[in-house]
Amino acid sequence: MELPDSPTTTEADDAALDRLLRALGDATRRRLLDRLRDAPGLTLTALGDGSALTRQAISKHLAVLAAADLVVTVWRGREKLHYLNPVPLQALPTRWVTTSARAHSAALLALQQALADEPR
Repeated sequence: MELPDSPTTTEADDAALDRLLRALGDATRRRLLDRLRDAPGLTLTALGDGSALTRQAISKHLAVLAAADLVVTVWRGREKLHYLNPVPLQALPTRWVTTSARAHSAALLALQQALADEPR
């Protein structure tokens, strides 16, 4: 069964989403993103410290993350520094989670917290 395309998404949007989901679909890449979140501006060597991955493997993972715009690289002299770009992650839920759904989720969370705080 094929679903109709959303009128607000383009092929470019779908291709970007495919790259993002593919990049996030690998646990190793998610761990690299975690490292960059916790310590921005790491070099390839620093990203590999304490890991069993080779430099080539890390480089390939970084290429996938960069293609999804999740990693930004900056040259400082001869060093290539890598930074997490959270913007694509923030845009991810907007495709399926509407403003009203976010409001409902916030209301349900507030209700859950109120019920949990209420003495029995």
